[in-house]
Amino acid sequence: MTTTVRKGQAPAKLGRDEFHLRFRRAFQDPGYEALDRELAAIEDVAWDAYQNGRKAPHTVKAGPGFHDPGYDLSVEWKEARDRLIGAERHQKNPDSRNRVLLINASARNDGTCPGEMSKSWRLTQMAKEVLINEGFEADVLDLSLLNSDYDRHIHPCKGCVSTAMPLCHWPCSCYPNHGERQVNDWMNEIYERWVLAHGVIIVTPVYWYQTPAVLKLMIDRLVCADGGNPDPSSTHGKKAEEAKQIERDGWDYPKHLAGRAFGLLVHGDVAGVEGTRRSLSDWLEWMGLINSGSFGQLDRYIGYYESYADSHETLDKDVAVQEETRNVARAVATAVREVRAGRVAVVSQPLKNPRPK
Repeated sequence: MTTTVRKGQAPAKLGRDEFHLRFRRAFQDPGYEALDRELAAIEDVAWDAYQNGRKAPHTVKAGPGFHDPGYDLSVEWKEARDRLIGAERHQKNPDSRNRVLLINASARNDGTCPGEMSKSWRLTQMAKEVLINEGFEADVLDLSLLNSDYDRHIHPCKGCVSTAMPLCHWPCSCYPNHGERQVNDWMNEIYERWVLAHGVIIVTPVYWYQTPAVLKLMIDRLVCADGGNPDPSSTHGKKAEEAKQIERDGWDYPKHLAGRAFGLLVHGDVAGVEGTRRSLSDWLEWMGLINSGSFGQLDRYIGYYESYADSHETLDKDVAVQEETRNVARAVATAVREVRAGRVAVVSQPLKNPRPK
């Protein structure tokens, strides 16, 4: 079968005038006016990098263990990959402490426009307290920092997997792209925190029947954890033709996060909690994570059709949902212990999936 790469969607690159307008939008503060000459010089370098597509300005030879040892790998990608290898080694060490990654998926915090902390943050802290009392390491990933931290980003997934699975690298190699100023991407740190964890708990509100955008950004960028290619030299970066041929020849879709236990706490105020909880559960099980049981998944309304203004006070009074939150943490802690003790099968061998993807 002939490998075909379809073209014709992407627009032409920006012209010099439009590039100038976009570049300067980041420097509207009057304090930059005295630095116009310096900014113009920086802009010239940025324009040259954009025109010539200098995605990874610093590279190193891939070296032994890669399909093409002479391929020029991004230094930033290789450092991230080496950290993941070290994290996986630590996670699998039987002497390492039990560790759970707690993800606060609300976009709200009191350091930005809402001016108030989220209920998800409070529930995350309740779960954290339980885990610490159980002797666990509790690592809190607060996705609301995307809104309150200076120049912190989770850039969107570019959909490489839909061209061919081997084109989606583990960890993601789409970012940083210095030529297009797609930098300060948080995901390399987040990948490492997922790999280090023995269990994961996601605490999320419902926004318009869906997860908040900050959570969905992370979910999409975790596609490389489910079938991603750990060797970019095999596709010589983003060579779509090569990736398609590798997939046609047979791809094993490695599940890089399989075997970790998970728990979910989804809350809302009007609608959508059950559907959101189910979609998150389906996603995590697809990646090979282990359901922590009926107490490990929770969907609840906090202040059903009640005032937003009083929602924290409503949570104060809802001692049942507070205890249910603690039970999610307890269920995940139990599941982590069972998995690490070998009493829960992580891989269903010798069964073979007739539809690997």
